[in-house]
Amino acid sequence: MGEAAGRKLGLELEMAVIRRGSGTSHAAERYPATLARIKRARGEDIRLTRHAGRAISASGPLGDSGFDNGYNLLETAFAPVAGDAGGLDRLAAAVRLELADVEQALAEEDATVLNAAEHPAATLDEDRYPSIRVPRLIYTELVGHRGWLHRAGIDAKAQNGPCTSVPIGQAARAVNVMLALAPAFIALFANSPLQDGRITGLKENRLMLWDRMFRHGRFAADHRLQQLPERPFEDLGDYFRWMFAPDTVSRGLPLGLDDGYKSAVSVYLEGNPSLDAFLRAPAWPGRRADNGEAVQLRPHSGYFEYSQFAHFLDARFRYRLVARPPLEELLAAWRKPGGIEALYARAGVDGYIEGRAPGAVFPDRQLWEEAGPGIAARAPMAASALQLGLLRNLGQAETLVREWGWIALRGLRQQAIRAALDDERVRALATDALAVASAGLDDADRHWLSYADYVLDSGQTGADRLLALWAGTAGGVAEKLRAVCAWRSLRLED
Repeated sequence: MGEAAGRKLGLELEMAVIRRGSGTSHAAERYPATLARIKRARGEDIRLTRHAGRAISASGPLGDSGFDNGYNLLETAFAPVAGDAGGLDRLAAAVRLELADVEQALAEEDATVLNAAEHPAATLDEDRYPSIRVPRLIYTELVGHRGWLHRAGIDAKAQNGPCTSVPIGQAARAVNVMLALAPAFIALFANSPLQDGRITGLKENRLMLWDRMFRHGRFAADHRLQQLPERPFEDLGDYFRWMFAPDTVSRGLPLGLDDGYKSAVSVYLEGNPSLDAFLRAPAWPGRRADNGEAVQLRPHSGYFEYSQFAHFLDARFRYRLVARPPLEELLAAWRKPGGIEALYARAGVDGYIEGRAPGAVFPDRQLWEEAGPGIAARAPMAASALQLGLLRNLGQAETLVREWGWIALRGLRQQAIRAALDDERVRALATDALAVASAGLDDADRHWLSYADYVLDSGQTGADRLLALWAGTAGGVAEKLRAVCAWRSLRLED
């Protein structure tokens, strides 16, 4: 038998921050330094990353903890754990310890984590945006060069992103399954029905972000790259041809190939070519994003690897190569069916599926009282368990996708965003997906699906519970936010 999915498990967990008592959105600028002190006191070796004189992340054995796009939105990228027997337990222990550290660090500035996938009443005003946005170099490109409406996501839109390793030969199949079944994830983990103090009419308003961000951008293909294609990908070559098609415009490329994409000094290519066109040229003129200096970039296979984050679908294949192949070999392999898979297998590849559909869900007073301690405590792990189960039962998951039909599933995404489990077909899909995932998990791991099981059985998503609390609280936005804070703040203990 070949390697199974889930040899390693990780998680990218985002968390909206609120002030205790008031529930208002909070910019936690001291958070990384405070968190580092807490972890160091436990004996962990922690490295702080600073930008423009501010600490923006603390990295250590558990992973990288810091800010996402704004000071009101935290993100922890957990270091992967072994995914064999007990893998979900190991990841859950890391999540539990991290949340306890986060809770303690935020308490020092009278703040906490909100159980929501978007703050219910944070403003998106242009005047507030510069003070909340983390000063990363990449945002110069996204806002100033590509024209994205980046401030559309500055109200702490938070996802729970499971990361599940997959063998290279299964990568395209795994991406297809996760994209097609995304409506089930959206519905089960819907947790953002409010925006700017108003009921949106959507159960997962967070996922309208990409349409709003790219709709009026400078390059039309940026908007297309957040829309599910009309057919599944045939292999990884097909996946990358879609991502780097002739109508797309390459993202800024780094001066240093090994620089991280959020902090690299970027080069904008003259004439706005696709990445494919750039890679097939002997060299390409460009200009530095930081100072406008003219440079010549020579194509390299490392730019192909670097650009893997270029789309914004509900799932992505992310990877790191042990050895980068010569560009000529990469371009030749790209033209052959299964060629990228074969080339990457020879080069040595560590790849995983990054799930992007599930909204962030945490234990809180409301969930403890309504669902009980076992379900509440396991809530942050349910998306990871669901993704792992589906990918370990890939054959049955693909059968499920074929039975429903790719185009039909494509159409269900907006229904899941709007109505979640109130839509009968979305609920039926969630039922089917949970059954396939449960069959893919070991007996000892199925309890990690308990939050998803509870939501399906009760019909009450995080969004439904939040709407009931909001509507049932008398007064204006300030009074409703205080109730949200009392009932929906992170609560790790009963």
